[in-house]
Amino acid sequence: MTGDLALVLVLLVAAIAMFAFGRPRMDVVAVVMIVALPVTGILTVPETLAGFADPNVVLIAALFVVGEGLSRTGVTYRLGDWLARTAGASATRLIVLLMLSVALLGAIMSSTGVVAIFIPVALSIAARTGMSPRQLMMPLSFAGLASGMLTLIATTPNLIVDAELKRAGHSGFGFFTITPFGLVILALGIGYMLFARRFLGGETTGGGASSRTFSSLIADYRVDARTHRYRVGSGSPLIGTSLAELDLLDQRRAGVLMIERTRLLRRTVRHTSDQTVVAKGDVLFVDAAFSSEERARFRLERLAMTDGFFDAYARQVGMAEVLIGPDSAAIGKSVRMLQFSNAHGVQVAGVRHGGRTVDEGFVDLRLAAGDTLLVTGGWQQIQRLGAARRDYILLDLPAEAAEIAPAANQAPFAIASVVVMVVLMVTGIVPNVIAALIACLLMGIFRCVDMVSAYRSIHWPTLLLIVGMLPFALALQRTGGVDLVVDGLMAALGGAGPTVLLGGIFVLTAVIGLFVSNTATAVLMAPIAISTAMHLGVSPYPFAMMVALAASAAFMTPVSSPVNTLVVEPGRYRFIDFVKIGTPFTLITLVVSVLLVPLLLPL
Repeated sequence: MTGDLALVLVLLVAAIAMFAFGRPRMDVVAVVMIVALPVTGILTVPETLAGFADPNVVLIAALFVVGEGLSRTGVTYRLGDWLARTAGASATRLIVLLMLSVALLGAIMSSTGVVAIFIPVALSIAARTGMSPRQLMMPLSFAGLASGMLTLIATTPNLIVDAELKRAGHSGFGFFTITPFGLVILALGIGYMLFARRFLGGETTGGGASSRTFSSLIADYRVDARTHRYRVGSGSPLIGTSLAELDLLDQRRAGVLMIERTRLLRRTVRHTSDQTVVAKGDVLFVDAAFSSEERARFRLERLAMTDGFFDAYARQVGMAEVLIGPDSAAIGKSVRMLQFSNAHGVQVAGVRHGGRTVDEGFVDLRLAAGDTLLVTGGWQQIQRLGAARRDYILLDLPAEAAEIAPAANQAPFAIASVVVMVVLMVTGIVPNVIAALIACLLMGIFRCVDMVSAYRSIHWPTLLLIVGMLPFALALQRTGGVDLVVDGLMAALGGAGPTVLLGGIFVLTAVIGLFVSNTATAVLMAPIAISTAMHLGVSPYPFAMMVALAASAAFMTPVSSPVNTLVVEPGRYRFIDFVKIGTPFTLITLVVSVLLVPLLLPL
């Protein structure tokens, strides 16, 4: 062992130790290594910083933005709604659909993000059905990990292994090369969790969430009794008029709470402000009833109200209670005088004064300290109203606020953007990174994401971790570290044949993954696996595939993957729960991989 190799190994062991203890943060460790490696003289500064120009780093960043677009447009939440309706009270059906939904969505966006989205969905279903969250959270994490085995872009380790193949002069994996293995492991995982969930135990839940909901707020303020729907007909004098100019509403002391509008053959909904202009065919939700003469004069068609009319639009139009503070400038003024719509971009849908709900004429009631107002409008406007704490105190947001989808009207465009990206990646018309960037541009053009949400969605610590660990692969190759590990594997298992070596690669990757993130593990193990194949004179693809599969098979501990860490608290799991349930399935994944990989990717 040379001095340079010993120095690289010391840095690597130090990095692994810091990763294992979680001190300092992983991205900080990566920056420390970026500084340390050039200081040793083994790598130059450009070589150490080359990861910042790596196409896969840009691709991963773009995929974070694509995932944000799916969340902001409510695609993920709608999938959760469908899951709740379809599963009903069947625990078996619920687990199967939950795992399939998470795996399907995780195949095209961050599995960590998908699991984070589905945790409140699963908890809500558990509360409704009386199931224990312990029996849902671990299937959720297992499906998130298995989703990484379904497509090339499903998880960062896949992209790292693919990039290493290309660096070694090979063509890399196709978009669906890993899919057959992932489908088998996902199917086995679903069957395994249906059996293993009985060992998780847990008390059943006793009821729903404690947060207030749209339904309870509407009932408290009797909004449903006052609200009516009217469609604006052809030739109506209201067309082209802003809400601030509507004498009809001012005379009736009414407000438009929201508007349904058809755009491009799609029904959309928007919250209102004084500047909102009425268009032909708009459906107005108004907190007053108009007489037949008024409807005829203004060409308004009365439509039937449906139960839960606000619930259906909760991800686009917000609702919350605000309290009039003791020093509020609103004291002694009426809702009409305060001009909430113009000043704050929200409508007042109801008032509670002196402990009772005011039904008629609340817009002209003089407000007092301690009164509460029910406001509707955009979620951002509601939160901004709460920032004015001297005048208005925003009370606990309703449960629906946890699933805000500010661009829900753009959901078809988000889905279309993802389809375009997948088609471009599968056909290979453009490089994967360009396909992902095209999807990002399309989502921006169609307002599925804005620049603020796009930048916020990128998980910069993950990118720094990749950039900081990539130079280790080059340093180990240059100093002979990769050859040393390969020689050790060959000496220990070489006589048993390539199939046993494939198993050895899987085990080594899985063991390292117990202490290091699967991203860093893939960075370290991909060159070792490919070099092992070259020493044997066989195809590198089976060996690279074993690294990708093993990196996603992080089932054994709650710290093996962020996906596992996320479900620990909601599921009230202990460390031993993951060891007990995850270790047998990791062994199952090992056996399946060793049998299937040489069959589908011949040596």
